[in-house]
Amino acid sequence: MKDGNSRIGLLFGSFNPIHIGHLMIANYMVEFTDIRQVWFIVSPHNPLKDKATLLAAHHRLAMANIAVENDHRFRASNVEFHLPEPSYTMDTLNFLQEKYPGNDFALIAGQDNLPDLEKWKNFEQLLDQFEIFIYPRPNVPPGKFDTHPHVCFTGSPLIEISSSFIRQAIKDKKDVRHFLPEKVWKYIQEMHFYE
Repeated sequence: MKDGNSRIGLLFGSFNPIHIGHLMIANYMVEFTDIRQVWFIVSPHNPLKDKATLLAAHHRLAMANIAVENDHRFRASNVEFHLPEPSYTMDTLNFLQEKYPGNDFALIAGQDNLPDLEKWKNFEQLLDQFEIFIYPRPNVPPGKFDTHPHVCFTGSPLIEISSSFIRQAIKDKKDVRHFLPEKVWKYIQEMHFYE
């Protein structure tokens, strides 16, 4: 680690939409680990997800910005909007290290990502160069990366809220306003997203 004040946790995601579960995880990381800031990296296209189900990237970024606007510990980032698609985590990490050489970056990822880590581009390099802070996810069996020295399991509460649950609930005309930051809920309502 370079400087304890400069450790930044990167939470990658589609954020389709961002919800209180994402913010709770980020909140946990800055209060209970040595991470001092969390950057929400909005991915235009995750190569392991179907692009057809995604809201336009600029709307997902707008919602992320709205969600973090009043917390100096958080930042929404469009860094992947300017990189080749599909987005690969290792490419983004290399870019950020070049752009911000004084910062010490770490990944924040759900436990459900570990079994698929071998599918990630240059996953050996990623594991070698970066720490990954893991938050628990339900029903994930133990895996071979669980004991890697750069994989750090946290005591974050188990949060089962998902963006797909919220999208389906809105489609089903359910009022799920308390699953989202208030201004994000209003944005979704005004734009008639996910209906």
